[in-house]
Amino acid sequence: MPEVRTYVERLREIALDQHGFVTATQAVSEGIPRTELPKLAARDRIERVAHGVYRIPQVPATPHDNWALAVLWTGADEACLSHETALAAWEVSDVNPDHIHLTVAKKRRLRRAGGDRYVIHHRDLSLGQRTQWDAIPITDLPTTIADCIEAGTPTYLIRQGLQRGGLTSMLPGAERDRLTHLLARRDEQA
Repeated sequence: MPEVRTYVERLREIALDQHGFVTATQAVSEGIPRTELPKLAARDRIERVAHGVYRIPQVPATPHDNWALAVLWTGADEACLSHETALAAWEVSDVNPDHIHLTVAKKRRLRRAGGDRYVIHHRDLSLGQRTQWDAIPITDLPTTIADCIEAGTPTYLIRQGLQRGGLTSMLPGAERDRLTHLLARRDEQA
């Protein structure tokens, strides 16, 4: 006899890998009718936290919930943390961004409420430029630093990232040299 699982149990399985969040699209792909989500929220079984994104309260909160929520809020499969937010996540700089920076595809247009906390960048990233950090999609360190150089992040913060990142395997010597040259060129033109 097959095991019968409730909608909330099925949603919790998805949310365990996403800091407690699940999107309506993911729920539907698991066979849960979209119309059930508002009903579950009305009964306080789940919590609607953004357009098409729900929090499953049975999954414990984590320190990085806001970053996971930001990526899911976009509704874009290719969305990832980037720029100063990624630099902070990689812990190679003392950067403390005011907003959460996200990158989505160039063609993607977001028209969702609640985006005032986010800075959306449009760029087509290759698979090699994206990775995972604490189960959250993020740009790799070389791409992160290049994005910060282009976006005008203060030089001292980028130098911290180059120096500290260069001590890890996340930033190979050739990449560090290329980015150091790119930063020097930016600073010369300023």
